[in-house]
Amino acid sequence: MEILDILDVTVIEPRLKHPTIFEKFDALSPGEAFIIHNDHDPKPLYYQLLAERGQVFVWDYLEKGPEIWQVKIAKNTTAENTETIGEIVAKDYRKAQVFKNMGIDFCCGGKKTIAEVCEKKGINAEEVERQLDAIKGENSNSETDFQNWDLGFITDYLINTHHRYVRENTAFILELAQKVARVHGERHPELIQAAGLFSRIGNDLTLHMVKEEKILFPFIKELAQVYNTGGMLPSADFGKISVPIQVMESEHEQVGGDFETIRTITSNYLLPVDACSSYTILFKRLEEYESDLHRHVHLESNILFPKAIQLEKELS
Repeated sequence: MEILDILDVTVIEPRLKHPTIFEKFDALSPGEAFIIHNDHDPKPLYYQLLAERGQVFVWDYLEKGPEIWQVKIAKNTTAENTETIGEIVAKDYRKAQVFKNMGIDFCCGGKKTIAEVCEKKGINAEEVERQLDAIKGENSNSETDFQNWDLGFITDYLINTHHRYVRENTAFILELAQKVARVHGERHPELIQAAGLFSRIGNDLTLHMVKEEKILFPFIKELAQVYNTGGMLPSADFGKISVPIQVMESEHEQVGGDFETIRTITSNYLLPVDACSSYTILFKRLEEYESDLHRHVHLESNILFPKAIQLEKELS
C-alpha cells in the first residue's frame, strides 16, 4: 500500500498555507503525490492550482467533511494527456454534444480530463474518444469564432445574451416550479426538491452575475484595452485576476451540481403519465434554462477566464 506524506494545513499560519502547499507540489516528481489535511473544503486551492500551474495534477477527495477534509494531490506524468474537457469543447463546440449525450459535464465540471471523468463515472473512455474523433472532418460552424473574439466583446456578449436570459426567465420558471410542486408534489415529491433547488440556483446566479458585472468583467475589459491600445496594467483590490475567477468557477460548480441533481431526480425531465400542461411547460423550460447555462458557463470557464489569466501574465 502506498504511504503518502500528509500535510496538516490546520497548523499552518493562514497567509502561508497556499504558498506551503505550492512549494510541496512543485517539489514533486511526475507521478508522486501527497495528502493535505484540512478542517474545511480546500476547493479554492484547486482553482488556484489550476490557474497558476495548469492541468498538471490530479485532485482526489479521500474524505469530504463535515469536520475533516483530506485530498490527495498527484503530479501528472509527462506521458499523460492533460487536455481538459473544457479545452476540447473550447476548440470545437460541436464536441459538447458528445459529452452531453454521455452524461459528462463539459462546462461546470470542464476542468477534468476525459480519463478522470470516465474513471469516476464508469464510462468507456475509448468510446468517448471514438465519438469525438468522428466529428473531425465535419464542417465546423460559427461557435469557434468565440476563440477569436476580443475579451471585452465577450463580456458584453455574456451580459446581453446569457445574463439577460437568466434575468428574464428565472422568476417565471420559479413561480411555475412552485405551482407544479403544490399541485403534484404529493404524488411526485421530487418536484418539491426541484423547486427548492431551482430557487437556490436563481438566487446564486443573480448574486454571481452582479459580481461579474461590477467587479470581474470591468477589469477584464481594462486588460483588453491595455493590450489593444497600450497603457498601464490596471490594479485591483483582489490582486491577481485568478482570485475572483476562482470564486466564479466555484459558484459555477455549485449551480451545475444543483442542476445535475434536478436532472437526476426528474429522470432527465421525463414526464409522468399524469403530467398537466404546466408540468410539461416546466420541464421544457428547465431543460432550456440548463442548456443556456451550459453555453453561458462554457464561454466563461473554458474561453474567457483562461484567456484573461493568460493576458494578465503577458502584460505583467
